[in-house]
Amino acid sequence: MVSLSERLKHIFFQLGGVFENAHFSKRIAAIEQKITETSFWDNPAIAEKYMAELKHLKSRSDPWSALKNGIEDLETLYILAVEAQEESLTIELESTLNDLSLRYEKQNLIELMSGEVDQNGCFLSIHSGAGGTEACDWASMLYRMYVRWAERHNFAMEEIDQLEAEGGIKSATVKIEGAYAYGYLKGESGVHRLVRISPFDSNARRHTSFASVYVFPILDDSIEIEIHSEDIRVDTYRSSGAGGQHVNKTDSAVRFTHLPTGIVVACQTERSQTMNKATAMSMLKSRLYEYYRQEKEKESEKFAQEKKDISWGNQIRSYIFQPYTLVKDYRTKTETGNIQAVMDGDIDSFIEEYLRFVWSHNV
Repeated sequence: MVSLSERLKHIFFQLGGVFENAHFSKRIAAIEQKITETSFWDNPAIAEKYMAELKHLKSRSDPWSALKNGIEDLETLYILAVEAQEESLTIELESTLNDLSLRYEKQNLIELMSGEVDQNGCFLSIHSGAGGTEACDWASMLYRMYVRWAERHNFAMEEIDQLEAEGGIKSATVKIEGAYAYGYLKGESGVHRLVRISPFDSNARRHTSFASVYVFPILDDSIEIEIHSEDIRVDTYRSSGAGGQHVNKTDSAVRFTHLPTGIVVACQTERSQTMNKATAMSMLKSRLYEYYRQEKEKESEKFAQEKKDISWGNQIRSYIFQPYTLVKDYRTKTETGNIQAVMDGDIDSFIEEYLRFVWSHNV
């Protein structure tokens, strides 16, 4: 049981150093005190911001407190087991410690996602690059990869828009809802490169194809994005997706173009044009939030090089099927030869290393 004791000491030491919750406790106490004031809801907008901040603070501090309590309880049980010479408890204690270790690793990763909207869901859009059928097939392969990843994490998904093309898709947007979906996936934005012998080439030549991925957060009511009606052009058209005869006979699909920025969003999944407009407006606000955030980063010299490396039009990752198999991320240098696992949604190693990479460059 000596090894168990050492592991307990190690994780407890790590836990004490990774998260100092004194600041969080003071801020949480201050907000909770403010909530009790009779005038708290006199200004609903400000009150909602306080409530959103309280929710965010507790979502970060509560798991660490629970983890610390779990370790303390396990340490007490270990001491009692040693004193009583209950060797039979070793397996149970080991199992509990393994569970706590996994919770620690997961929470430590979440701590790298402390941005304003990192804990939100997200929209993920994929666009095929130049290359016709080959590029459209690559876009559909990436789409499947992210769907499989979301399924692995039990995230809810909803297809918002899809433009089909010969051999695959020209573009597609999916809504992914779940805790920290945006935080996990935000590093996937960029250009993804495929190298393989094309199944569409009768001469079996190697082809290089590109597809662009763009991830932007789902915003809640605590974040305000001002959009003027005169800045939006609204186009309606007939849906090309599933839905039977109804979608083929009515102009239920909606496309919004934000004239000042040129941002375009579309939705065609709902039968009702009104519902499609609501979803499109939500997407537009999210895109504008991300657009303005990136503009602010461009103004900062600290982030200039990083944004250049991951900007639209610069590849972030290559997927090579022939003459060898390799998936390599050019930012973190993370790579694997198991390309089939990656295409089946096993991309956590790339996601986690990117989060650590960004954190190490911002401290």
